[in-house]
Amino acid sequence: MRILIIEDEKELLQDIAKGLTLKGYAVDQDDNGKTGCQMAVDEEYDLVVLDLNLPEMDGFSILKELRQNCFQTKVLILSANSELDSKLSGFELGASDYMTKPFHFAELEARIRVLLNRRFIQQSNCLSYEEISLNTLSRTVEIKGEPVSLTTKELAILEYFLLNQGRLITQQELIEHVWNEDADPLSNSVRVHLSSLRKKLKGALGHDPIQTRIGEGYLLC
Repeated sequence: MRILIIEDEKELLQDIAKGLTLKGYAVDQDDNGKTGCQMAVDEEYDLVVLDLNLPEMDGFSILKELRQNCFQTKVLILSANSELDSKLSGFELGASDYMTKPFHFAELEARIRVLLNRRFIQQSNCLSYEEISLNTLSRTVEIKGEPVSLTTKELAILEYFLLNQGRLITQQELIEHVWNEDADPLSNSVRVHLSSLRKKLKGALGHDPIQTRIGEGYLLC
């Protein structure tokens, strides 16, 4: 899942980005309200973590812009303002959640996970297909009840396929949701990671559950 963080406290911004990256998310970041808003509108993000007190453009203005142009994007407000009026304003403008500073990273990550699962109407922490089971909480995978070791990118790719079962997924879509903005769309990175994942799935299942549609994309079905 691809996340954008817009936060002007640079140390906090780096800490959140690092923590979410280690959890397997593709993370982009910006410390300026105006440029951060442009990123949020121009790119396709699964969730935006948004501070309110930002230079050049405040968080509420960014939220208004997002709701006009990217209605489906989840927005988690992260603010030092704990006043009820601020929280209510955020929710009235379409925020998905509101979290006050200071906070524990574990809670932030848990809230992000819940929001992303809610988008895909996922009712539990486990995603499954045939004999594959991915626990989104522990970030572990089991096939036929046995643990399977996946790299962070392999797990992120598998998670995206499990969330989109039966739907054709293009290589560009994988880049947009599993890699960050620095990813080179012309590189071989997607193919390499996907090929490695498919070999591991085939070794554990006895067959490859991901179909290749030449010139179109990939399908888990």
